[in-house]
Amino acid sequence: MKQIQLAGAALCLVLGATATGVRADVESRRTPIVRAVEQVAPATVNITSTQVVRQSNPFASGDPLFDRFFGRFFDPRPRRAQSLGTGVIVDGQGHVLTNEHVLAGSTHTRVTLSDGREFDAEIVGLDPENDLAVLRLEGADDLPAAPLGDSEEAMIGETVIAIGNPFGYNHTVTTGVLSALGRSIRGRRGQQREYHGFLQTDASINPGNSGGPLVNADGEVIGINTAILGDAEGIGFAIPINRARRIVRELIEHGEVAPTWLGLMLQDLTPALRGAMGVQSTLGAVVTHVFEDSPAEHAGLRRGDVVLELEGTRIRSRRSYFEILGSLTDGGRARMAIERDGQRRDVELLARAFPGQRAPAIAKILLGLEVSTEQTWRGVPGLRIGGIVPNGAADAAGLRPDDLLLELDREPMRDRDAFARAVQRLRGRSRVLALVARGPDGYGRVSLELP
Repeated sequence: MKQIQLAGAALCLVLGATATGVRADVESRRTPIVRAVEQVAPATVNITSTQVVRQSNPFASGDPLFDRFFGRFFDPRPRRAQSLGTGVIVDGQGHVLTNEHVLAGSTHTRVTLSDGREFDAEIVGLDPENDLAVLRLEGADDLPAAPLGDSEEAMIGETVIAIGNPFGYNHTVTTGVLSALGRSIRGRRGQQREYHGFLQTDASINPGNSGGPLVNADGEVIGINTAILGDAEGIGFAIPINRARRIVRELIEHGEVAPTWLGLMLQDLTPALRGAMGVQSTLGAVVTHVFEDSPAEHAGLRRGDVVLELEGTRIRSRRSYFEILGSLTDGGRARMAIERDGQRRDVELLARAFPGQRAPAIAKILLGLEVSTEQTWRGVPGLRIGGIVPNGAADAAGLRPDDLLLELDREPMRDRDAFARAVQRLRGRSRVLALVARGPDGYGRVSLELP
């Protein structure tokens, strides 16, 4: 019994020493990672968005008797669904940066802070092109804001931290390294486009992490976590914070991100074209037109140059050039590599918002047509086609002067502004659908093959 008491006393002494040691050593265990988390975690928020989902009838077959019988097993009423995501507060005015896909279709958004406070949130703006969005917390004050770093200074191999709400586990922290820079990833299922210039990390990112911060060891946000590679472990991607910062500014100021342009028309570099021009590179896009008084002209680009890279990403086709262009914002610097006379050259351009007044000139090159007056056809607004460029896309599709353009890329042609919006979306496309009326009775859809 005496030995047992002594052992118990000794155990108490050991436990006491350990407990005392923990208290004494707590500051020594506050590593840079711990301090970084303490700096950013309070500004990391949980986002719950509610969507109204309308289901299609899985029993529909087109057979009235079949559909009438099996339709009773399907409830057509819309239902509410919730999705979880993460965001980060970027200023003292309650603006929260997150992914666009976290909020897509949202009818109500609720944000929960790390201290337990909850707020309704208003969507300030969405940018599907870059998968970014900005919210504003309603009635919030005394908010922590995360410091934003410089993603241009990110180093492969440096320690990074992901903070988010994977599977609803609030404020989960994972660590890893920055695995690569300038990665390109394919869009989500059903999307054909690629996204370019992403940061790659092996810090664990799971569903619910979307929109959360990727943080360096100094406690600065260098990226916004947005995607994982399916069927893989330790391969996640984040949008560089420098790009996100410019987009946040535009969304707050204008509610949308203006499409950018550099003033170039391009075509794919085919093997035949490469041989005829004596181009060294096997990948790229050839400049076919440089617009006057454009960023490209000011930078000294000219017809026949081959664009090799844009913002550090290889250009594989005309389409990839315009996809990367979509990540630039008005006033941002664009680094470009070109080949001219067999020599590589590096140039820098100042990206500008797409000028709507240039739409007619671009339409003449891409579509091979000019529009004139606004008219209606059976009450439907449209734009009269004033001229057709010989051997252009419209000519090849059989369009004629005085035809009425009712839709372009499924956008109603109510006025010239609608025409300009549709034209700016065509850059990098190989074809577009148009709805055209001719005379009092004839109308139909035509496919225009773009150069």
